[in-house]
Amino acid sequence: MPLTLTRPELQRSAYFIAGQWRPAAASGATLAVTDPATGVVITHVPDCGPPEALAALDAAHAAFPGWKKVPAKQRAQIIKRWNDLVLAHQDDLGKLISREQGKPLAEGKGEVAYAASYIEWFAEEATRMNGEVIPAPVPGRRMFALKEPVGVVAAITPWNFPAAMIARKIAPALAAGCTVVCKPAEDTPLTSLALVLLAQEAGVPDGVLNIVTASREKTPEVVDVWLDDARVRKITFTGSTPVGKHLAQRSADTLKKLSLELGGNAPFIVFEDADIDAAVEGLMSAKFRNGGQTCVSPNRVFVHGQVHDEFASKLSTRVAALKVGPASDPASQIGPMINDRAVEKIERHVQDAVARGAKVLAGGRRLSDLGPNYYAPTVLVNADATMACSCEETFGPVVPITRFNSEAEVIAAANDTPFGLAAYFYSTDVRRIWRVAEVLETGIVGINEGALAAEAAPFGGVKASGYGREGSVHGLDDYLHIKYLCQGQL
Repeated sequence: MPLTLTRPELQRSAYFIAGQWRPAAASGATLAVTDPATGVVITHVPDCGPPEALAALDAAHAAFPGWKKVPAKQRAQIIKRWNDLVLAHQDDLGKLISREQGKPLAEGKGEVAYAASYIEWFAEEATRMNGEVIPAPVPGRRMFALKEPVGVVAAITPWNFPAAMIARKIAPALAAGCTVVCKPAEDTPLTSLALVLLAQEAGVPDGVLNIVTASREKTPEVVDVWLDDARVRKITFTGSTPVGKHLAQRSADTLKKLSLELGGNAPFIVFEDADIDAAVEGLMSAKFRNGGQTCVSPNRVFVHGQVHDEFASKLSTRVAALKVGPASDPASQIGPMINDRAVEKIERHVQDAVARGAKVLAGGRRLSDLGPNYYAPTVLVNADATMACSCEETFGPVVPITRFNSEAEVIAAANDTPFGLAAYFYSTDVRRIWRVAEVLETGIVGINEGALAAEAAPFGGVKASGYGREGSVHGLDDYLHIKYLCQGQL
């Protein structure tokens, strides 16, 4: 099944500033975009640097006063047209995602629908940025609180969900009346560029939305331009905790607003009273979406001793039956990892676990016969807290199972991490459900549910997993300031 686009011009090989597609960086350098399933180069995009970053910022800064004044209803109509165009091109956008990121085509198309849900949600929220009338403490005075856009937003997006992550950053920014400069991940710029093209076609004015592409080596130079310039009033970033800390530190001098969705180490707990079949299904959904390359993917699985063997057996049977292959094969359920660095990390984690006493029940090996970046979906038992897979985010299709015997024991283990993005647990005891949900130290908790994300829900973490929320009314608030007005002598 060829991943041929119905509309080939959606695949852009240029960056976008002030309403113009620019095919070459000032340096002339280019960045190769490769298919992770084969290692074959799909195309080249400009490898931008500081000159392009500054030009993008200049355009966004110049466009902000005008965009801020556009009535909220009119902004909403433009964003809704963008949503309609995204859905109209769902097949092509899904193919672009599968080409550059590797996930099966069904998942690629599903991600487009997920991205569009955020665009639609924030289009509607644009008309609901209501302020407040505050009762005055003295006669002759009126007090108001208004919501205003923060200004220019710099959005830095990851490679694992190239459509969804840019949509849930740009859509609320535009809805709030902000302008945007964006730097997509070096591995997956094509989907982001296509979404920006559709935003342009939807009527987003010149300069309101700007995007520059850059290699892994050039990205710090690009982002540092935005960090050091006081005209950028907000940074929104999804990625690793070390990079998030760097952004926070560099933003301090200009006191930018920050939304940071960072690393995770999600626990998945199966209590002895759980519905085991439902828990297996929930873990399959939560863990193997995008081949385990998701920030909320369960990284540590804790199963009560009474049901451990049953759960491990049923899970291993399901995992061993997963079809691994390229997105061009309609039967594929797990695609390649994003690059060789990702596979090497997975391989290191599995080897470390086995060396420390873990046992492989399924997978546990590269699938080099399929291509350069494939790894078999894997189940390990006898995992413990000393193993790398328990301390680091594997970001791949590996399930390490740890046996536990008491609620207190497993809560302590689940919370024994600097991260706090997501957690999952399965139980049919309503008292335990509330007890456990309240003590888990994460921003998101899945209770008898493996699929968590929704545009109406606040997505984000605590501790080293960052701060700020994406989606929901709270996601819009992260792009707004509160202005207090006090009128006297009335």
